[in-house]
Amino acid sequence: MFKKYLFLTKPGILFGNFVTTLGGFFLAAQGSVDFLLLFLTLSGTTCVVASGCVLNNIIDQDIDQKMLRTMNRALVQKTISPAVASLFAAGLGLLGFGLLWFFVNAYAFAFAVLGFVVYVIFYSLWSKRITIHQTLIGSISGASPPVIGYTAVSNEFDVAALLIFLAYALWQMPHSWGIAVYRYDDYKNAGIPILPIARSIYRTKVESLIYVLLFTGVLNGLYCIGYTNIIFLVVFNVLCAYWIYLSLAGFKAENDQLWAKHSFLYSVILITVLSFSFSFSYVSPAPHLPLF
Repeated sequence: MFKKYLFLTKPGILFGNFVTTLGGFFLAAQGSVDFLLLFLTLSGTTCVVASGCVLNNIIDQDIDQKMLRTMNRALVQKTISPAVASLFAAGLGLLGFGLLWFFVNAYAFAFAVLGFVVYVIFYSLWSKRITIHQTLIGSISGASPPVIGYTAVSNEFDVAALLIFLAYALWQMPHSWGIAVYRYDDYKNAGIPILPIARSIYRTKVESLIYVLLFTGVLNGLYCIGYTNIIFLVVFNVLCAYWIYLSLAGFKAENDQLWAKHSFLYSVILITVLSFSFSFSYVSPAPHLPLF
């Protein structure tokens, strides 16, 4: 039974958000890590994300039963009731928001609320079902955890926080479209109007390349304004150079699903390495450029 509840929280998404929260925290910590604050920040963020994922499972029951990769989820198979899942989500949410409010700070709490509301209401309940812009809307929730991690340490929203928010949002686009192309038939059967389904795979390749280039340009801003060192510049641009290569290779791919799978998996590797690289690519002292 524990396994069923664990999978309701979508462990893959939890891991991804755990890693990006770490990245933001490491960038702001500048090599001086408060491990208690790190634990509280990661615990609170993970619980909030888990709560949102459980609610997404409840909302998406009709969609999940039409998709091969999701039709065996507990709510679809009715091994867990929506009422019990709702209580589980509420408990996780209260714990997560409570940890961030009482033991971290108002900035971390605010961005957790932003990510949660966008994911549950604006993405899951609304845009996922009716608009091609669903991925862009959902990207706001995916970009919130690194900012939670950053502001947990900085206790302010500055230029670096803005850059990582924008960059991680941009990263979401080709990452999510990679899944959609790889699982094309699933998304088509469920009637989800994501870009490859609503337009074409070719247009998805074009827009994915654009977003990869934008992601590269925006996050290089961290080095340009003095927040990161030369190690970051080299590591990040080597990672992005290969992602750009993969994006271009997609235009000559004989098997779109295989190409999309490789691109998606590489995007996960890239964001993981990038997030951990912030633990040693900082500049101390970092410039002080607050926004609010």
